[in-house]
Amino acid sequence: MSENLQQSEQHSLSMMYGTYADILFVLFPFLVISMQRLWDGQLYETLLRPDLSIAAAILAGLAIGKFVLGLVSNRDLGRFKERIVFFIALTLFVVLGPAIILMLSIAGHREVPGFVAFVQPILLIIAISLYTTAVSISNILTRSGGANASSSRPAGVRHDETGEPAPATAQHEPLAIPRRTGGDSL
Repeated sequence: MSENLQQSEQHSLSMMYGTYADILFVLFPFLVISMQRLWDGQLYETLLRPDLSIAAAILAGLAIGKFVLGLVSNRDLGRFKERIVFFIALTLFVVLGPAIILMLSIAGHREVPGFVAFVQPILLIIAISLYTTAVSISNILTRSGGANASSSRPAGVRHDETGEPAPATAQHEPLAIPRRTGGDSL
């Protein structure tokens, strides 16, 4: 029991490091651009350029991908499907849409309103939060291998005739992709 808990904690810690490594790799080019602007004495102008909106849009896109991965990896989500779809819609509505609008507006105008300097960092923080949430949800769903809250047996664990757990072998159901038949045409 203690070993399972320790393995679970180790897995969670590894996932956290991996998630923040992803975020750092996405933000690295923008850090370099910011350092160059700091060198030139134009750090405040970084907040008035579309750089942070681009980073927020990238992270929002990655978050949507992780949410979708969580949806397709577990067919038995039941009522949780709506929650994941809600997070996808939230990511689109709160981060991706405004980030794209800000990018286009900033690129198309010479005078950028001052509120942009506050909105872009907030968008980036929300995008980071949603991405970490998406990674957590996706990892829980892919690791559980089809567990649902109403099941009394852990998912992914096969049981023999006596009800005892069978030897552990990873059995994942592949994603069902429809095949073309001979009569199908493009």
